[in-house]
Amino acid sequence: MIENLSGLHETVNYRKDTQVRLYNNNEYEDYPPHWHTPFEIIMPTDGDYRAICIDDEYHLNRNDILVICPGTMHELFAPPVGTRIIFQPSIAPLAMQELDTLTAMISPALLITDETHPAIHERVRDLMLKIRDDYMEGTPYFESSIYSSFLEMLVLIGRDISENAQKNIEATENKQKEYLDKIKAACSYINAHFSEDLTLEDAAAVAGFSKYHFTRLFRQVTNTSFYKYLSQKRIAYAKELLISERYTIMEVAYLSGFSSHASFTRMFRQIAGSTPNEFRKMYRATDRNEGRQ
Repeated sequence: MIENLSGLHETVNYRKDTQVRLYNNNEYEDYPPHWHTPFEIIMPTDGDYRAICIDDEYHLNRNDILVICPGTMHELFAPPVGTRIIFQPSIAPLAMQELDTLTAMISPALLITDETHPAIHERVRDLMLKIRDDYMEGTPYFESSIYSSFLEMLVLIGRDISENAQKNIEATENKQKEYLDKIKAACSYINAHFSEDLTLEDAAAVAGFSKYHFTRLFRQVTNTSFYKYLSQKRIAYAKELLISERYTIMEVAYLSGFSSHASFTRMFRQIAGSTPNEFRKMYRATDRNEGRQ
């Protein structure tokens, strides 16, 4: 299934003249640790499957759906028999701030089952089957239909997470919406100022909470910590700067919001699975390999 792997970086071969790739995969083959820029969504249609995303392990049964975020280091383990849909859509056509927030909420991955997400599981399963059928049939405007289904899937996931977060916030019904809106405002502020010397106190002040109250509410709403959310934004931006090769690694560190080369390298390795220099070399090697094809 992995057609172009340079080091840990997979360059996804999208279907010709599209920005999507789908496999109706039945291979008895494990895939080593790797990452790529598109989402990866996996759903076994027969048998089970197993994945490790960074340090989290996921066991998928039939019709379970695993959504793996862009840039997440992951490896896959196939059983001797079984079939699964593996869908890889580029996020380039979806330049939306809400998508950044949702990605941070579910990072590194989200497992959707009829037990964990009963309100949306059946519909997300049906959308995956529709995406598979559209891709295989290749009728006119099939890519637009696929992205329509993918967007509906993201909306369902985002709303389900938000609704579940509201239930977990210990406040009145009116306070729940107020808290959620304030945390969303803080997320928007972080998205706009992540490369600056941004602190927990700054984000808490935007939301209007003490840093202790903000820390608890932020995790309830986003399912992650403030520092992990901020670091993921910075590393994602650092990857773009490293790929452009306009800046030295030290310059990339400071432009991405890190105070030192050491802290940048440590966080980059933790999130991306490699050092910044290794990442840049892998991307160069990928470009050279593609140029020879």
